[in-house]
Amino acid sequence: MAQAPGSPSRPLSPHLQVYKWGPAMLVSILHRITGDAMALVGIPLLVWWLYAISAGPESYEYFLSWFNFYYAGYIVLVGMSFAFFEHMYSGLRHFVMDAGAGYELQTNKMWSVAVPLAAIITTGAMWLYIASKNIL
Repeated sequence: MAQAPGSPSRPLSPHLQVYKWGPAMLVSILHRITGDAMALVGIPLLVWWLYAISAGPESYEYFLSWFNFYYAGYIVLVGMSFAFFEHMYSGLRHFVMDAGAGYELQTNKMWSVAVPLAAIITTGAMWLYIASKNIL
């Protein structure tokens, strides 16, 4: 098969400048980011929390002092809970797609928009519930 003069000898690999951004691409990238965040931040925090509980009251107070430092701990915990919910909803979306459903463009776009919105709403509802229990 002959190549046209001046054409590249092989096809270009697709990259982010070639693809048009859409909700499905955003959800896919968020799925990877939230999975990494839970693995790299969430698991060490969980292990530290479990160690602090088992090491005694002084160790647990030290752990809590990090979370009360200008509310930085709450920001991390809200971020971790958003990462959990976004990753969970995105995983459920992928599970449905693996079963062969949801590939129609409108359906895929609707679920791609619904995933981060559901994660935001669920995170907000969870933290409102926690705040209401701590205030009363």
